[in-house]
Amino acid sequence: MAKIFQSMFITIFLFSVSISQQSDYRTLHFSSLVADAHNDVLMRVMTGRDISRRTSEGHSDLVRLKEGGVDVQVFSVWMGPEYGMAKAYKRANQMIDSLEADVQRNPEKIAIARTAREAADIVRQNKLAAVIGVEGGHPIEDKLEYLDELYKRGMRYMTLTWNNSTSWATSGLDETKHTESLTHKGLTEFGIKIVQRMNELGVMVDLSHVGEQTFYDAIATSTKPVLVSHSSVYSLAPHFRNLKDAEIKALAKNGGVMCINFYSGFLDSTYDRRVSEIRHNHTALSDSVKSIYKDEDHANDIIDSLLAKEVDDVRAPLSLLIDHIEYVVKLVGVDYVGLGSDFDGISAPPQDMEDVTHLPAITRELQKRGYSDDDIRKILGGNFMRVFAAACR
Repeated sequence: MAKIFQSMFITIFLFSVSISQQSDYRTLHFSSLVADAHNDVLMRVMTGRDISRRTSEGHSDLVRLKEGGVDVQVFSVWMGPEYGMAKAYKRANQMIDSLEADVQRNPEKIAIARTAREAADIVRQNKLAAVIGVEGGHPIEDKLEYLDELYKRGMRYMTLTWNNSTSWATSGLDETKHTESLTHKGLTEFGIKIVQRMNELGVMVDLSHVGEQTFYDAIATSTKPVLVSHSSVYSLAPHFRNLKDAEIKALAKNGGVMCINFYSGFLDSTYDRRVSEIRHNHTALSDSVKSIYKDEDHANDIIDSLLAKEVDDVRAPLSLLIDHIEYVVKLVGVDYVGLGSDFDGISAPPQDMEDVTHLPAITRELQKRGYSDDDIRKILGGNFMRVFAAACR
């Protein structure tokens, strides 16, 4: 009987410790300023989704952002390569219009921040501070005046390229896989003028998606700390979207911040291969679907939905996301890393990170690895806010 009571006591004690630890990490998370440097939910807004309410699809909406403890969210203004000259600038303005409309409909929940000080003031009002980030330099359509106009609309960072290059900056994809088609590599003279103008205006220079030469050209040009809004560590997952050690060191020397992307393919070097193997093992299924649905994109969507359970099982573990954060900390220090989820722009976040409501798990895991409260606050949002304040006055 004594052993039974002893076992019950140990069980109750361990349960109380678990609850105490949970309360501790949640208290820390929700008392910290949490900033996410990249979210693509505006793409869903453009299809008519009302993100002021809880939605059943995607990774985020205003309700779930609140539940995840997000205080400052950069909303990405992105468009595909089909939006070229005479289309991209108009599309960017339409996306900013859509964000402004959501803000006007939900003034008690969200407000647009143009400076770090404004963001902090909005957070103190218990609202979400929305920052506008333009992903890819295509919307300026090679015109400095369009850069100025987007700044006036509230743009506070611009990613110099997406996967496709601009005429003045080369992308990571093109610098690694399409070198034969490049007429130049890195920033042109006009590209240098754009970075200089961004510094003058107060627009963060975002170096996610760019090629190595563009990265180093921009670092050499910028007089302000730069941002890498949603990229991970190349040494852990060799992918053209990730940063190599030398780039991370250059970023730290510049005083910038690297915000880790949550996509499994950028975290786990085996993810793409394992997904390919799953698809290869179901070629009969794929062939059958493609014989029925002639539109390739539609057919692939159906195939992916049918294989979702198997693909879901090979998503990166949450521990790998923490590994990427920790790698940067060990390489250059805790002051240069943050969060850039890419939610609603990625298909496979890590396990235990199904949507934005799971963000407190990052705080929990950082605590388990022995990070101090102050260092966790830097990672969750302090480092991003420092760069925001330095670049955008």
